[in-house]
Amino acid sequence: MDDGGSAWGTAVDSPTEERNERTRALDQVPTRELLELINAEDRLVPGAVATSLPHLARLVDLAAERVARGGAVHYVGAGTSGRLAVIDAAELLPTFQLHEGVVLAHLAGGHSALAQAVEGAEDDAAAGRDAVSAVGAEDVVIGLAASGRTPFVAGAIAQATEQAAVTALVTSNPRAGLLRHVDVPIVVDTGPEALTGSTRLKAGTAQKLILHTFSTALMVRLGRTWSNLMVSVVATNEKLRARTVTILCQATGLSRPDSAAVLASAGGDLKVGLVMALTGAEPAQARAALERSGGVVRDAVRATTP
Repeated sequence: MDDGGSAWGTAVDSPTEERNERTRALDQVPTRELLELINAEDRLVPGAVATSLPHLARLVDLAAERVARGGAVHYVGAGTSGRLAVIDAAELLPTFQLHEGVVLAHLAGGHSALAQAVEGAEDDAAAGRDAVSAVGAEDVVIGLAASGRTPFVAGAIAQATEQAAVTALVTSNPRAGLLRHVDVPIVVDTGPEALTGSTRLKAGTAQKLILHTFSTALMVRLGRTWSNLMVSVVATNEKLRARTVTILCQATGLSRPDSAAVLASAGGDLKVGLVMALTGAEPAQARAALERSGGVVRDAVRATTP
């Protein structure tokens, strides 16, 4: 039997496409056992992610160096991979007060593909090239493809390579041919899915963990946190306004009323309030120290402390 050819596509050589021997009875077991089978597979993901951390650390450091010099990070993916990338990039703006254009997500099929699949979009290598046509040597392009062969992602990586950008691939296929064409290969071998070929399950979970770990570590390296606190959060609603008070309490040991008073003096700017509370500086002095330190609280505190 012919398993290839243009009419019926090309078979993917990947563990994610193999049949899972542990879940062959998926459609026959009681619901509780069905859920336990899926959950047992899910529990394998964190261990698989752990094996990729040395390569992920290299990617974080490369990205931090380039973003600090004015570069940008581009996520590129199709389907579940691309949607997860869009979510991760979108959350960085309110969580870390990140400027637009620093971390961007390119989804095959565009924004309409967020809610509904765009047929054939992932097979368009030319569209992948176009998505990152403006990247340069100070940028980082991260392809996300569970199978490691998505043409949209391959096109983006080829374009990025030609422009001397740093390239990476996040995949669950250790045999992916694209791994040979990137600077940083990140393989999370999650094995066969509970439902054969459904990479929105373990492979998707692995990609979410990789994305959130990468972007959080990148923000830490760029000084967008203080200790393990989100001091760059944008307080755009009641919950987040209350959280800024909580963060200042946690960072300084001040009471909630005292923390709220400091924030009011700081004009609601948590970083300014934090420098004030930790050093005794006046608002203008704290703000100036933050400007000199590029917004890094720890450096501003160090420079302001007598």
